[in-house]
Amino acid sequence: MAASNRMMLGPLVGSIDQGTSSTRFLVFNAKTSELLSHHQVEIVQKFPKEGWVEQDPKEILSSVHECVEKTCEKLQQLNIDITNIKAIGVSNQRETTVVWDKTTGEPLYNAIVWLDLRTQATVDRLLKKIPGKNKSFFKFRTGLPLSTYFSAVKLRWLLDNVEEIKQAVDDGRAMFGTIDSWLIWSLTGGKNGGVHCTDVTNASRTMLFNIHSLEWDPELCQFFDIPMEILPKVRSSSEIYGLMKICPSLKSGALTGVPISGCLGDQSAALVGQMCFQDGQAKNTYGTGCFLLCNTGQKSVFSEHGLLTTIAYKLGRDKPVCYALEGSVAIAGAVVRWLRDNLGILKTSQEVEKLAAEVGTSYGCYFVPAFSGLYAPYWEPSARGIICGLTQFTNKNHIAFAALEAVCFQTRELLDAINKDCGVPLNQLQVDGGMTNNKVLMQLQSDILCIPVVKPSMPETTALGAAMAAGAAEGVGIWSLNPGDLTAVTCERFEPQINPEESEFRFARWKKAVMKSMDWVTSDISSNVISLVGLRIEPTED
Repeated sequence: MAASNRMMLGPLVGSIDQGTSSTRFLVFNAKTSELLSHHQVEIVQKFPKEGWVEQDPKEILSSVHECVEKTCEKLQQLNIDITNIKAIGVSNQRETTVVWDKTTGEPLYNAIVWLDLRTQATVDRLLKKIPGKNKSFFKFRTGLPLSTYFSAVKLRWLLDNVEEIKQAVDDGRAMFGTIDSWLIWSLTGGKNGGVHCTDVTNASRTMLFNIHSLEWDPELCQFFDIPMEILPKVRSSSEIYGLMKICPSLKSGALTGVPISGCLGDQSAALVGQMCFQDGQAKNTYGTGCFLLCNTGQKSVFSEHGLLTTIAYKLGRDKPVCYALEGSVAIAGAVVRWLRDNLGILKTSQEVEKLAAEVGTSYGCYFVPAFSGLYAPYWEPSARGIICGLTQFTNKNHIAFAALEAVCFQTRELLDAINKDCGVPLNQLQVDGGMTNNKVLMQLQSDILCIPVVKPSMPETTALGAAMAAGAAEGVGIWSLNPGDLTAVTCERFEPQINPEESEFRFARWKKAVMKSMDWVTSDISSNVISLVGLRIEPTED
């Protein structure tokens, strides 16, 4: 790029993309949506007990500082003026729970990650307070079933089990937030005037938020016995929350004074980044888990088939809230890392594509990766992973193929549920996330769904969505979200290559395997003990 062209880039928008396994900072051209530079830092996972998954909130914050610093250095090496960065958006792993001391700025415990299972006993205890032990009792207020997945039960566990947190609450020093809240508070000043807020998409994943009134629900807070004074203020997904403050770890003072003006949970951010602004548009993101969201517009649709109702976005204080149906699968890309790290049949995650392509079939082997129970559409915490249909002929290639097929079958279950709830079948599936680089997986997905799969050539849709929200915010106004102004996206398209009868046969066998994965863990066993038969994983990426 010539120097004269670099000077004509116009306004830029930064995006903090804080996921389960890594943090990234990316910078986009607000006029063309072009990704100009980025930097990524891996995040350490802590597994203190079976089923427990934690992260250090200070490490997460430090990783953001490092990513910002390194990306700004790369931009300067490209002769791009970082003072053209006019806004910053935040996208984050959802549900992961942090409590910190507002007087010291220090976390009071590690962050409890969304996949963590320690709260099953808490869920069981709370269910006893509900008529008929109905885990969907609060569905029409929250859109969610009572599950270990959501923030309220993680926060309840912290209040029950961590003395420092109980004391801080009693002293009026405690603040609760999901990762977005922790980052925004810290980056806007922390203990010196930091802004304690979240957005509607992240609030809607706590089980404490009424998705209709768009407020914390006093009755829900009373049910979970959560003090409302520790909760962040809920804002829209696109407005100026505060300004970046000088941080000692940012040697250049980069981005000081730049507004943080966009905030979306990662799956909502991907929906925006895929430009799914119309009722009925959907996207599927393949990360550690798999998340299929379908925009239902300004109407909240409640599933009869195991899906969640969640807030898609609210792109401005005076803009309407839009809702989505969501199918959540706990284990997708994580199954590949399990093959690599736990079984050792892969040296790299990318090798799974080569192994699967060499055989082109699972040879009747089926893999149900219910390492953290089953999420949508079953919501069955007792399930555990199984590999079945093995013969003496089965080898590691067939198991690799079965693992990829499992991701596709799980997506098929989500798509079937969304089609039933919406009444209008999707005629193609827009996809994003790290696993979409696997062409074998993408072709398998199209074959199993019997519809085309469409992958954008610019894969960073989650970060792009947060940047779009930040750039479009009132008081920033450098990114237009008007349909006619949105940049056309080039895509790679995968068409079905097998007949529907074969697809249906394989899917039916998968469903049979799913049934056999149920009820490995029984309620009379401690939540920290697992069946010796069930397979488990410690997750590594969102």
